Amino acid sequence: MTTQQILSLNAFQPEEGVGLADDVARLVARRQRSFGASSVLFYQQPLHVVSASGAMIRTADGSEYLDLYNNVPSVGHCHPKVVAAVQEQVAQLNCHTRYLFDNVHDYAERLLATFPTPLSNLALTCTGSESNDLALRIVRQATGGAGFIVTETAYHGNTAAVTEVSPSSYKQGTPPRHVRMVPAPDPRNFPGDLGAGFAAAVRAAIAGLEADGIRFAGLLVDTIFSSDGVFADPPGFLKPAVEAVHAAGGLFIADEVQPGFGRTGSGMWGFARHEVVPDVVTMGKPMGNGIAMGGVVTRPELLAGYCDAFGYFNTFGGNPVAAAAGLAVLDVIAEDGLIDNAAQVGGHIAERLAAARERCPAIGDVRGAGLYLGVEIVSGDAPDPEGAKRLINALRDRHILIGAAGALGHVLKVRPPLCLTLEQADRFVDTLEDLISA
Repeated sequence: MTTQQILSLNAFQPEEGVGLADDVARLVARRQRSFGASSVLFYQQPLHVVSASGAMIRTADGSEYLDLYNNVPSVGHCHPKVVAAVQEQVAQLNCHTRYLFDNVHDYAERLLATFPTPLSNLALTCTGSESNDLALRIVRQATGGAGFIVTETAYHGNTAAVTEVSPSSYKQGTPPRHVRMVPAPDPRNFPGDLGAGFAAAVRAAIAGLEADGIRFAGLLVDTIFSSDGVFADPPGFLKPAVEAVHAAGGLFIADEVQPGFGRTGSGMWGFARHEVVPDVVTMGKPMGNGIAMGGVVTRPELLAGYCDAFGYFNTFGGNPVAAAAGLAVLDVIAEDGLIDNAAQVGGHIAERLAAARERCPAIGDVRGAGLYLGVEIVSGDAPDPEGAKRLINALRDRHILIGAAGALGHVLKVRPPLCLTLEQADRFVDTLEDLISA
C-alpha cells in the first residue's frame, strides 16, 4: 500500500468538490485563488465554520458538529475563562517581549513547576515548529553533533530544519543523510519486548550515523507517536531508548505539542508515562487554546550554552496576551479537572471500541492514552485506508469530525478538546458502530 504524506490525510481534493453548497463553493474558489497550492482543507465537503464552544463547532448553515479532532482549543473552543483573560489583556497592553511584564513571569513559574526539577529554564516561541527548531539547535550546540533519529512517519513542524526531521512531510524524496529513521514503536514491528526492540533500532541508527562520519546529536520523538498511528503502551517502553541515547552521548527531545497539557490522562506530560526526564521538551498548539504560543523547556546549562554561541530572541514569543491565555489554560486544566476527565472519558471510549470489535470486524487495534486514541480500520487482517477515508467523511455527514493518522492513513485519530463529555463520547461510538454495521 502507498504511504500517505501527512497533508494528504483526509484532505479535500478540488476534483471531488461536486455538489458543494453555494457558500462553500465560493469560499473554496476564493481560497484557491489566494493561497494556491498551499491551501489545505479537510473532508470531501469542506466546512464553512462560523463559531464554536466546548467540543462543538457551528457552520454557516446552522449545523452543529461534535469535534473529535481539535487539540488546538485544548480546554474547549472559546472557553469563557480564556476568552476573558485574552480580552482583558489585549485591551490593556500587547507588544514585543523586551520589556518586563508580570504575567509572563507568573506563567513561566507556573509552567515550570509542572516539570521535573532539572528542567528549569523556559524559552517562549509562537509555534511548535519554532519550538522544535530551537530544540534542534540547542542539542546540536550541546553535543557538537548533527545526526538526529526520528520515527518513519514523524511530523514535527514546518521550518526548513524541522521539515528535515519530519519524514511524513515529504511528497518527493526523503530526509537528508544526517536524519535516520526507525520504525514506529508498534508491537508488530518489535515482537516480544517492545522497549528493548525499539532501543535496539535506535542503537543501530546511531551506529549507522557514526559509520557514515556523522556525529550523533539526539533522538526526537512525539511521546505519543501521533503521526505514526498513536502508540502509547506499555508505559515505560521509551525508557531503554532514552538510556541508549544518553549512553551514546546524545540528548533526548520530547515533543509534547500533541500529548502535553494533560491529554494522556495520567499527568501533564506524555514523557512522564515512560518514567524518563528529557533533556529538552517542546510545546505548541494547546498552550494558548487557540492563541499562537509555543515553548521550549530545558536545563539551564543547555540553554546557556546555546545562547553563549548565538543568543535567542523572539519578538512575540511570550507576549502579554499569549501569557494571559497560557495562564488561563493552566487554571482551566486544574479547575475543570481536565486531566481526570481525559482519563475517564478516553478510557470509556477505548473500552467501548474494544468491545465493539466483536460486532464490527472493520475495527482493528484500539490504542492510545486518555483523550488521544488511534482506531485502526481494517479489511480482514489488512489496513483499509479507503475504508477509513469513507468512515471519516460519513462521520462528517453525521456531524462528527475526526482525523486520520498512520503511514497508510487507516487509523482514525480521536483527539477532541479535553472537555469532551461521556454523552458526547457515546454519541461518537454509537455512530461509528452504526456506520460500520450499515
